[in-house]
Amino acid sequence: MGQLSMHPTGWFQVAWSADLAIGDVVPLHYFGAELVAYRGNDGLAHVLDAHCQHLGANLAFGGCVVDDGIQCPFHGWVWDGRGRNVRIPYEAKPNRARKVRSWPVSERNDSIYVWHDLLGRDPMWEVPDALQSLGGHISATTFRPIEANARVLTKNVRVHPQTIAENAVDPHHFRYVHRTPISPVVLRESTDDASWAAKVGFGNKWQHGVDNPDDTINTLEILWSGVGLSFSGEHMRNGIRVTGICPTPVDDEVSDIFGTYWIDEGSDDPEGFIENGKGALVDDVKIWNHQRYMDPPGLSPSEAAGFRRLRLWARSFYPPAENAEVERQTVSAE
Repeated sequence: MGQLSMHPTGWFQVAWSADLAIGDVVPLHYFGAELVAYRGNDGLAHVLDAHCQHLGANLAFGGCVVDDGIQCPFHGWVWDGRGRNVRIPYEAKPNRARKVRSWPVSERNDSIYVWHDLLGRDPMWEVPDALQSLGGHISATTFRPIEANARVLTKNVRVHPQTIAENAVDPHHFRYVHRTPISPVVLRESTDDASWAAKVGFGNKWQHGVDNPDDTINTLEILWSGVGLSFSGEHMRNGIRVTGICPTPVDDEVSDIFGTYWIDEGSDDPEGFIENGKGALVDDVKIWNHQRYMDPPGLSPSEAAGFRRLRLWARSFYPPAENAEVERQTVSAE
C-alpha cells in the first residue's frame, strides 16, 4: 500500500483467545495467505498455512482437531502444531518429506498473535504484557475481565500499520479528530530495537512540556511493539483505561484492526469508558480509510522531529530487500 510494504516484520494479532476454544478450527486470511487457526486438545493455539500438503484441501473447512494435531477433511492426514505430518491413517508411516508452514504463536493479553517475517527468522522479541508494560500506576491497577463488548474487530481498513503508529507522534490530530480542547504535549519518548514508548499529557497542566514521573492524571502512556501491536494506558480522574489497537495486514491494500479495552475495576461507568474508546477508533478509521501516505510529508516545525524519529525507527521492520524504498521515508525538519 503506497510506498510501504505490507509485510513488516513483527508480532501481529489474528484473534482473541475467546475466539478459539479447545477443539475449534477457524479460517484466517492475513499477509495475503490463507491460514488455519486451531486450539489443540492440550489447550495450545496453533496457526498453520491452510492447505494440506497431500492434495491441497483447506484444513480450515471441515478439518478437525485430534489428539496429535489437525486432521484433513479430505483423506484424514494429520498435521501437528509444527506443521509436520504425524499420521496417515491408511499407511504405516507419515510423510516426513512434506510440511505445512507453521507460524510462531504467542498467546497473551487475552489475544492470539503470530510472528511474521518474510526472511523466515525466529521471533526476535516477545509480545509485551499490556497491563504490566505501561507504568507502575497501571500495573498496580486491577482491571475488569475482557467481555465481548470490549473487543471490536474493524475489518478491511485501507491503512498501513505504520500510519497508525505515527499517531504516537501526532499530538495535533487529537484536537481535530478527537475534539480535545487543545493539543496534548509529548512529555517523553524512548525507543529500542523492538519498541517505541511515549508519555503524552492532556490539558493546561501539561502545556509546559515537563514530565513529572509521579503525576499521571490526564496522561496517556503509549507502547508500540514493532508496527503491529500498540497498547496505551489513559489515566483520567474517573479511572484508567488500557486500549490495544493492533493492525494486521490482510493483503497489499487493507488491514484488520483489533481493538481491545481493559477498564479499571474501580470505574463507576465501565460501559461509557468502553464506548468512548470505541468512538475514538471510529473517528480515526474515518481518516485512515481515505488517507494517502505522504513521502515526504509537508510538516510544520513543531511536529517534524517526532515523525522523523518514528519513521527512522520503523525502517528496521522491513526486509532488507525492501529497504531501498523504505529508506526514502525520512522526514525533513523544515
